[in-house]
Amino acid sequence: MSLAGSKSRLTALTRELALHWNETKNSWRDAKSDEFERHYLQELFIAVDRSVTVMEKLDTLLAKIRKDCE
Repeated sequence: MSLAGSKSRLTALTRELALHWNETKNSWRDAKSDEFERHYLQELFIAVDRSVTVMEKLDTLLAKIRKDCE
């Protein structure tokens, strides 16, 4: 799988997870759900955003390297 494909898959799966979490919060509303969201999901979403940014920069760099090697 290409870097762009991996980035797209990661983004789509994270979006899907967020949708499922929002559905789950409709029936799980207590201090533990808030704690779970803060400690796990918010950190995960931040890490995914950072990873996607790095993947975009890496993809640009790889394209430049390929062009320079031609």
